[in-house]
Amino acid sequence: MPPPAPPALLLLPPPPADAGSRRVLIAARFAGPPPPEALRVVRSGAGPALRTPQGALLRGPGPAALFLSPPALLGGSGPAPRALVRQWVSFGEREVAPAATIAAGGDPQARSRALQELLRALRALDSHLRGRTFLVGDGVTLADVTVTCALLGPGQRVLDAAAVAAVPNVHRWFQTCVRLPQFRAVLGDVGLCGDAAPAPQLDLELDAVGQDAVGQDAVGQDAVGQDAVGQDAVDRDAVDRDDVDRDAVGQDAVGQDAMGQDAVGQAAMGQAAMGQAAMGQATPAPAKSAAQLKKEAKKREKLEKFQQKQEKIREQPAPPSRRQRRTPGVVTYDLETPPGQKKDVAVPLPPSYSPRYVEAAWYRWWELRGFFKPEFGRGRVSQPNPRGVFMMCVPPPNVTGALHLGHALTSAIQDSIVRWQRMRGLTTLWNPGCDHAGIATQVVVERRLWRERRLTRQQLGRERFLQEVWAWKHEKGDRIYQQLRQLGASMDWDRACFTMDPKMSRAVCEAFVRLHEQGLIYRSTRMVHWSCALRSAISDIEVEKRELSGRTLLRVPGYEDPVEFGVLVAFAYPLEGSGQGQEVVVATTRLETMLGDAAVAVHPEDPRYSHLRGCCVLHPFTGQRLPVLHDPFVDPQFGTGEVKVTPGHDATDFEVGQRHCLPSPCILDDEGRLRDVPPPFLGMPRFKARTAVMEALKELGLFRGVTENPMVVPICSRSRDVLEPVLRPQWFLRCSALAAAAAAAVREGELRLRPPAHTRTWLQWMDNIRDWCISRQLWWGHRIPAYFITIDDPSIPPGKDGEGKFWVSGRTEAEAREKAAQRFGVAAEKVTLRQDEDVLDTWFSSGLFPFSIFGWPEPSEDLEVFYPGTLLETGHDILFFWVARMVMLGLALTERLPFREVYLHAIVRDAHGRKMSKSLGNVIDPLDVIHGISLQGLHEQLENSNLDPAELERARGGGRYGGALVGPGGCDGGGSVVTPSYGNPLQKRDFPNGIPECGTDALRFALCAYTAQGRDINLDVMRVLGYRHFCNKVWNGARFVLQALGGSYPPPPLTSRYGAGGLWGGRVCSGTAVAAPWGAVNSAMEEFDFPGATTAVHRFWVYELCDVYLECVKPVPGSSSRCLCPPRLQRMRWAQGTRPAAALAVRTTLHTCLDAGLRLLAPFMPFLSEELWQRLPPPPRPLRPPPAPSICVCPFPEPQQYSWQDEEAEAAMEFTLSIVHALRSLRSTHGITRGPPPMYGGGLCHHPMATTITSATIITVPHHHQCPPPPLAPR
Repeated sequence: MPPPAPPALLLLPPPPADAGSRRVLIAARFAGPPPPEALRVVRSGAGPALRTPQGALLRGPGPAALFLSPPALLGGSGPAPRALVRQWVSFGEREVAPAATIAAGGDPQARSRALQELLRALRALDSHLRGRTFLVGDGVTLADVTVTCALLGPGQRVLDAAAVAAVPNVHRWFQTCVRLPQFRAVLGDVGLCGDAAPAPQLDLELDAVGQDAVGQDAVGQDAVGQDAVGQDAVDRDAVDRDDVDRDAVGQDAVGQDAMGQDAVGQAAMGQAAMGQAAMGQATPAPAKSAAQLKKEAKKREKLEKFQQKQEKIREQPAPPSRRQRRTPGVVTYDLETPPGQKKDVAVPLPPSYSPRYVEAAWYRWWELRGFFKPEFGRGRVSQPNPRGVFMMCVPPPNVTGALHLGHALTSAIQDSIVRWQRMRGLTTLWNPGCDHAGIATQVVVERRLWRERRLTRQQLGRERFLQEVWAWKHEKGDRIYQQLRQLGASMDWDRACFTMDPKMSRAVCEAFVRLHEQGLIYRSTRMVHWSCALRSAISDIEVEKRELSGRTLLRVPGYEDPVEFGVLVAFAYPLEGSGQGQEVVVATTRLETMLGDAAVAVHPEDPRYSHLRGCCVLHPFTGQRLPVLHDPFVDPQFGTGEVKVTPGHDATDFEVGQRHCLPSPCILDDEGRLRDVPPPFLGMPRFKARTAVMEALKELGLFRGVTENPMVVPICSRSRDVLEPVLRPQWFLRCSALAAAAAAAVREGELRLRPPAHTRTWLQWMDNIRDWCISRQLWWGHRIPAYFITIDDPSIPPGKDGEGKFWVSGRTEAEAREKAAQRFGVAAEKVTLRQDEDVLDTWFSSGLFPFSIFGWPEPSEDLEVFYPGTLLETGHDILFFWVARMVMLGLALTERLPFREVYLHAIVRDAHGRKMSKSLGNVIDPLDVIHGISLQGLHEQLENSNLDPAELERARGGGRYGGALVGPGGCDGGGSVVTPSYGNPLQKRDFPNGIPECGTDALRFALCAYTAQGRDINLDVMRVLGYRHFCNKVWNGARFVLQALGGSYPPPPLTSRYGAGGLWGGRVCSGTAVAAPWGAVNSAMEEFDFPGATTAVHRFWVYELCDVYLECVKPVPGSSSRCLCPPRLQRMRWAQGTRPAAALAVRTTLHTCLDAGLRLLAPFMPFLSEELWQRLPPPPRPLRPPPAPSICVCPFPEPQQYSWQDEEAEAAMEFTLSIVHALRSLRSTHGITRGPPPMYGGGLCHHPMATTITSATIITVPHHHQCPPPPLAPR
């Protein structure tokens, strides 16, 4: 027996641990705790090294970490990810680590340059991490370990809070890494800036050995060569600088030239720092030539001169540090304003934008003044309006809870459309409503009853339970309306509807009765998808089909342990009368259903089983004789070519059973427990019975093995339960004829779908539609107005539940009784009716929403004016849940389309592209973005929700399976794949500091601007903060204009031409015309191009008005004694001779730009635009009609108002701005300071556009104006 191999010896320097030691220890942690006989850790005076069991010595942290890393940490088995890991490891070793080390401890000049290179590398890293959790793939790799350790220590000492805030993706990634248990065991609690906490004591065995333990005598020179490390591990070509992918790290960001040899020295950054010794090779360096020695002597001489120069620089006083962006403060509106009264706009504006100040008091005033009602400005809604009518109904949100960012996106898009149409003068109605959400509401109330009173709905009874639901609705139901108000949604709240309101219930009853009388609704016993968690049938469209590639563990509601899917279990049925050894082997993915088998089938042309004609097999548990069928539905190539037939639990088997007259037993009750089966399986939950059946088959010797099998698992989109196909009597709606009419409306252009790409999907779904199961086994909802008939007459046999002729519908029970008596030809007294206990699918009532909100079927003025609607705007995820059903029901019941156009917006996902789900902890309340919230507040919201304890633990970051339990193909909540993943950013990872206050206007503008990303929007909440800064820019620009106008400025008529405004005024007014309705904004809104509209508004405010015009008019006086320029420019006194007409022209242009700019902004930022627009000077009464009371009803900019164009001014300014941009680019390229350049001399300016370009200001000098020379600056 050979002697055991000696343990690997890890040699580490004494504490404190450096970056290399940390890197090696973390890599070892990911490999798991090694047994004592496999690895020993000792302290020595040398750097990190590893002696392998074979005696090879690997010097340096790189080879040691590679040797200890498990395959997953190296990128897995694929060559592409492994190459990327090597590239990022090289990036950390050669770019980040040297720059951080020199920035923390080099000479001052080298430190400054190295710090810039470190920041440049971090920006490249930040760009790469945008939308990623880790550097390579979905899990942590050695690349993350290397770069993280490189940033620790020196990087922590040189990076301040401002530098870290500039790279938010790096900060998020760093926090994600260091919070992993493998990192925490070595590093403790650390941050990206500031001193690190001491690392905890290592659990590995530590021995104290000296330098001799790793000397040359102990291991020998030959053990240190290239072969000891391994070609694949540290291949020189793989980590050579020339092989680093320039796309991954950026040529300009982390290239060799960017570091510069003069900045950090060849010895620090060159091959000597990362040379032969660092890679574990001990071969001596070659001798240097005389030319090389001479070159090094020159470098040392230059370095000495450079250091002397730096000493002189250090003796000079340090320049003032650059001002950092301050955290925006909170200013509140504290004046007493009774609800509904106008906000006091006579008080001065705060110095900076504050959402709480701006958004206070306005909405209640808008609502009570009736600005959102279509009757505003006219006597009746039926009064003719030459501009037309615009009507849109809101997709009714569920009454169950709060809004999320998906609702906020819908509200932002819809409200921008509605406000734009209202300002254009159309008779506009945006009708609100709320959905009763049958399944969700009942589940919420049932959980509440059990949590608070330990009662079930069955214990309460139907009537008392419904009282509890209504009480909950009255308590919580108005919350979602209040949230919509805070989002600025300009809905007509007097027309708000709830789908359980009396008028809505009458419409639902009428629709059911009409469709039943027409034969479109029928009763039948058919195979349906059954949710055991909900104890209800589910529509086909509410089924998510999860594809599994093989064996997978899924969570199922009601089961503590995950359930195995994706396997095929084979077992044998003994052949009747054949003696020992004769059997039929079948395989199934749902073993528990074999208790309901009715037959075994083979293909009729399969020669292997031709001898089985007329034979039967014996069921091992029930003893029943099961016939062997010969049916062509069997695939002889699949498995053994023999299949089991379970007509009660499979749609295909049900059809086979119908052809062969087989029974269709159902062995599952409503809760998913087994029934009508022999003990010991009776009463078992379905998936526990699966295990019990397998064990019983093994005991009988009939088990034949398990193999992996790709399969599709049906998941309930409501409960995340694994659905069961069962036979149940249900109500169905025939959809073929209705779908054909809906498809024809799209094909013929009567109904337009935006974007047009959805047209193909629409037609495919309509052409292949199946009948809709509209009944639900719930108590909360519209009870089906159908009655089962029992006739007190012996000549008429009693009917069965699934027989349609024994069911009758009626608006009242009396009407139903009369119909039943007529159908069977008996007196009404002999008819006994029992109303169906089930309720209608929630989507059935929602499908009637466009006309039921107006009182249909009774005629009304609103129904005549606003039906059909103009537009339906919603998310593409409910195209068939809601949109298609509205079209089908509208055509069937009103013979008209419910709307003429449909716009389908994208779906909001989190910054990592994941669907928002409470169980993942990534659902964001828009009010938290508006007002801001701490991380602790986010956790408290989860704790107060209706999540199960397991889901709550996962969302907060714990969880039985390692926190993030979403694997490939998995999703949130129940039914998710049990696959530990380090890449699941939870609340504390995504929002380590909570969510900052952004305000409603910034959130709305960001959501509209985000819709350009395609079908899905990966929303980073921190991007919304950037639009808050845009609000502040608008605020400051408006304050400047209002200060320039003063309180006595009278706005002239808009029809006047402002010829005295100069080239700058002509330029800006022309820009306003481009952004007017006939230009970018109007065209974009008509085409639902919301990013185009927001970009046009943003460009006008930032790049036309604030950055150009407001800067160039600062030297122009606002009055005879006041100059608009800042104090540092007032000394130039260029405005002494300015003519009053020019000053008036400038003020008029400022007023025009501010007025038009705020009206362009109003559909997207209603609160900010209202706050500033109300402070504009009112026009004189004789000049034009009285102004509108609010910007909500102010006319949108019209073409004739801004029809002037000055092509000469446009061309001149384009040329001038091109010069400005070129000079700024040169200044940035050559590192010129931002201070104003010195000016020498003076005299006449002989060019019409004499300009002086400073750091951020362009100052226009009037033609032939005398420029007094400023004081001469010292040379």
